[in-house]
Amino acid sequence: MLDTVGAFIAEYGELLLEGTGSTIVMVLVPTALSYIIGLALGVVLYLTAPGSLRPLPVLNAVLGWVVNILRSFPFIVLMVFIIPFTRLIMGTGSGILGTIPPLVLSASPFIARMIEQSLAEVPRESVEAVEACGASVPRIVFSALLPEALPSIVRGVAVVLISVLGYTAIAGAVGAGGLGDIAIRYGYYRYQSDVMLAAVIILVVLVQIIQSACDILARKVDHRSARS
Repeated sequence: MLDTVGAFIAEYGELLLEGTGSTIVMVLVPTALSYIIGLALGVVLYLTAPGSLRPLPVLNAVLGWVVNILRSFPFIVLMVFIIPFTRLIMGTGSGILGTIPPLVLSASPFIARMIEQSLAEVPRESVEAVEACGASVPRIVFSALLPEALPSIVRGVAVVLISVLGYTAIAGAVGAGGLGDIAIRYGYYRYQSDVMLAAVIILVVLVQIIQSACDILARKVDHRSARS
């Protein structure tokens, strides 16, 4: 048994290690970019909603419409649909670079809605207390809304990272690289189920690490649990 495992690692260990590294890059880089866009969109959606701090129904409706359209695209369809755009800005439509634009476009609207929902859960009293001091809207956002919503936002990070991880596996089916590509090439085309199983196990481990890390971080930033 140990000899078999050793032989498997010797033959495929470097391949799986490289695939894991590529997958991590394809998860972290687009997610970071998506949070920059999604956070801004989510804040604007919250602020411009009817009854919010700066209600702008037309702007809110237009942004909501755009976000909903982007969210309605299945990832594989979106990835193929924007290949010309991806090639234009990244110089390639495949590989790690080729996955970044579709991953960002898929994750950003999802993040925007999650941020909007997290901000909506902040008690109105917290916002009114800062408003009573004459704070500007940016000050309210950064001193009251985002700090109060931070635990919820951090828990949402786990959902986004795991979703993007799933997207990278889908992208592997069209030559994007990473563990998804390894699972497809070796497990489906070459009938090497052991390699596919190893890739799946690594993906499962990555999911557990992401979820556990975000849960721990959310508890650390949650001042309500700290007070209790």
